[in-house]
This record gives sequence, C-alpha cells and structure tokens, in this order.
Amino acid sequence: MRLIFTLFFVLTSMGCSKLSAQIAVYEKFDAFEKAVLKEDDNTYVVNFWATWCAPCIKELPYFEQLHKDNPKVKVILVSLDSRKDLEKKLIPFVAKKQLTAEVILLSDKDYNAWLNKIDDSWSGAIPATLIISGKRKLFAEREFENFTELNNYVNAFINHN
Repeated sequence: MRLIFTLFFVLTSMGCSKLSAQIAVYEKFDAFEKAVLKEDDNTYVVNFWATWCAPCIKELPYFEQLHKDNPKVKVILVSLDSRKDLEKKLIPFVAKKQLTAEVILLSDKDYNAWLNKIDDSWSGAIPATLIISGKRKLFAEREFENFTELNNYVNAFINHN
C-alpha cells in the first residue's frame, strides 16, 4: 500500500496521475500540453468531451472506430469531467463503452487560461476536436454526424499538402 501511495504521489507531483490502467489524469493544462499536444511525425486526433455531454457521447463511437480503422492517426479522448467524478462516473463509463482509444482526464477548470492555447476561436463548447500533424493544426468546434464524415475530415487534413 505504501508503494502505491508513493507512486501516486510521484506521478501527481509530475502533473499526471494514472489512477486506472486506461485514464491518465492531468490537473494542470501545462502538463497536459507538454505530454499530449506534440508536434512530431505522428497525426493526433484529440477529441474534447465529457460524460454529461449528449452530442459528445453520440460521436464517441466514431472516434473509437477511427482509432481502430485508421492506422494513420492516434486518437486521444480528453474528458473534461470533474476530477471528483473520475472513479464514480468516468472510469465506469469508459469500461461500459469499452473504449480502447487513449482516454485522458483534463481537470484544469481555469478554462480562460488555456482554451486559446488549443485554438483562438474555441468558445469552450464541446464536443471539439483538434487534429495535429507536425506544426499543422486543424480545430473543429462541432459534432460529427457519423464515422464517414469524421474519417473523411481527418483524411482530408492528412492528405492536404
């Protein structure tokens, strides 16, 4: 038990804690930004959502399918749920929906300090999606109606030179 507490303390002091095998927790945006929003050779599809957001839940299966069917991208599902809801709501939700894409909890509620770091135009509404490929970025503050629409949107971004 002492080792588990020590490991939790070390991870928390680094800005991230891993309380479940599937969900990394970032208390501050800066730690999240350094760990997740990478400008490398990969293409990342970062979807911002919450368990209380009906349009978000509706489109989650499309992101899960994108994760499974499109090897060109790495899908990251960023929950904006409250930290207090992690164990009672978020972890059971992820298990029930059998999400295999990476799930992260970003619990930094100082939205005004970090929304514009995602995109200057973001009002804070969700669902919202950020696609990153190297230094190229595309932001969508919208809901995708189906998997085909999402996949075509992502592939158009990837294939645009």
